[in-house]
Amino acid sequence: MNLKIEGISKKFQQKYVLDNINIEIEDGEFIAILGPSGCGKTTLLRIIGGFVEPTFGELYFEERLYSSNSYMHPVEDRNLNMVFQSFALWPHMTVREHIEYPLRSKNHKDISKEEKSIMVRDALKEMNLEGLEERLPSQLSGGQKQRVSLARAIVGKPGLLLMDEPLSALDAELRVEMRQVIKHVHSFTKTTIIYVTHDQSEALAMADRIVVMNKGRIEQIGTPNEVYNNPKTRFVAEFVSKANLLRGKWNGDSFVINGTQIILDGLNINQNFKREGIYPVRPEDIKISKDSNGVCGEIMNAEFHGNQLQYTIKTDIGELTVVSFTEKCYQIGAKVYLHI
Repeated sequence: MNLKIEGISKKFQQKYVLDNINIEIEDGEFIAILGPSGCGKTTLLRIIGGFVEPTFGELYFEERLYSSNSYMHPVEDRNLNMVFQSFALWPHMTVREHIEYPLRSKNHKDISKEEKSIMVRDALKEMNLEGLEERLPSQLSGGQKQRVSLARAIVGKPGLLLMDEPLSALDAELRVEMRQVIKHVHSFTKTTIIYVTHDQSEALAMADRIVVMNKGRIEQIGTPNEVYNNPKTRFVAEFVSKANLLRGKWNGDSFVINGTQIILDGLNINQNFKREGIYPVRPEDIKISKDSNGVCGEIMNAEFHGNQLQYTIKTDIGELTVVSFTEKCYQIGAKVYLHI
């Protein structure tokens, strides 16, 4: 076991921002902590990093106690590094100097000058920064700055790499490119990565497992496939898979949508939805047509997203979000029928 979080809670001014967090992370895993702003994900990351003391609970890394309410292992002695949202580059230091900086710590005092030079060279190569060694941050693009930040984080071969929304300052095209870079970092270093994000697409595309948080609590832990296709709570269904929550009546593993005779199979639907009398349906699982044997609706809004169209449709069973991958485009105000 690489990292073990046992009953971690954190209270600020009598309010819990983390409430009984329990996670076990295996050596070499890529874990995404996903949730909206204010859910406690960055506070949890800062506790792991040693910047914040927990109110209750304990944190172990490589079977060594790192954090509790009575003991904090020094930050500089923790076998970890961190990548920040803001790049955190010094304006007066070159690319090479940034990458060399972590190797000055006492944790690397037994490494020879020649070995350090090789480590810096390897980090430059892996982050595709060769030829940029003498440039200052002001002479770099946003993507290059993030590569420098990543190279600095991995050069010392930490056992744990913490990333706090590292792509949020980049434009959309660069974010997609840097996802691949970070996945390459994970493959190259074999380091355990804990990656904080509010972007569902990042978490689904990159992580081995996702920890979904809401209001200081864990809603679900699972693989991207499990979290997307088998949400355990209303929050996960709406936040991760953007599901429509249909109301109706459960009869065992069958669900009848209110006001219709439509019966849906609920064999793999979590009990939480059955207790609430709802059924999650993802936008892409609803088909639009002109056939009159489905749920009648009116197109209220249409958005073009390149390879797909996203519709908001008003129906007798509620306002539904539908994603269509066909070339056929329905106009606002059009009468359509939905097949679930």
